[in-house]
Amino acid sequence: MSQSSPKKLIVIAGPTAVGKTAAAIKLAQQLNTEIISADSRQFYREMSIGTAKPDAEELAQAKHHFIDSHSITENFTVGNFEKEALLLLAELFKTHNQVIMVGGSGLFIQAVTQGFDNLPTADPEIREKLNQELSEKGIELLQQKLKEADPDYYNQVDLNNPQRLIRALEVFETTGKPFSSYRKANINSRPFESIKIVLDLPREVLYDRINKRVDIMVEHGLVEEVRSLLPYRHLNALNTVGYSELFDYFENKTDLDTAISLIKQNTRRFAKRQLTWFRKDKDVKWLMADDVNLIDEVIKQASY
Repeated sequence: MSQSSPKKLIVIAGPTAVGKTAAAIKLAQQLNTEIISADSRQFYREMSIGTAKPDAEELAQAKHHFIDSHSITENFTVGNFEKEALLLLAELFKTHNQVIMVGGSGLFIQAVTQGFDNLPTADPEIREKLNQELSEKGIELLQQKLKEADPDYYNQVDLNNPQRLIRALEVFETTGKPFSSYRKANINSRPFESIKIVLDLPREVLYDRINKRVDIMVEHGLVEEVRSLLPYRHLNALNTVGYSELFDYFENKTDLDTAISLIKQNTRRFAKRQLTWFRKDKDVKWLMADDVNLIDEVIKQASY
């Protein structure tokens, strides 16, 4: 590709366990470029096994960014990611015509490729009230309130993430308008073209891969990893699938077999929500992750 060709960000997205990491590495090697992770949990150094981070061998095969880049003690928001990723892309595009972004966090991908409308500032008293409800009555109450107030966002958000639920509810209770109505982002001008590829698999195949991957995580020390993070369990980064269920186990709210079973179930539900998110994006191109010609197909789509 000539130096005058438009710069392209090739996004490899899709549900958890579909095979995004392997595809992105093969693509990066073929295009001789680098990878930006847009997985909102792989940023954190302290979370490795439960986030299915690329291992040392995979990281050695292609240069990755935003893996182990932050600590769970830092407040790293989607807005922070947008700013840092755009600065990094400006540097990478000086020496590469194509850069790859990989991940399943649709909100973080949207932040970089399109940006967001400005969200209203919420009433602090409302936030305090919602946090109190979470503490006293549990996350299920917030889930139900969001379902009634904003069914669109309810069908997209990670329902196990209380910070996301509270943010949506405080916007709704402050303004009377659903959170989703503020997220019809006007596409901000970007100095690059975004090619968005979403990988998929037949549902039963994907769910089987999820179940097997959770078993492998447990074999590789997931329970011990979560045990080591018990002092930090109040942090938002740890309010996530694979960690919340084991915190309940350590607090004797459930047994280990049940916790592992719930991780599988909640991960399958999370994958379903990821697919729902990507289906709403009319600009994505869908490819089957098990296609033997997958990388060639991605390159073909990115060449248009």
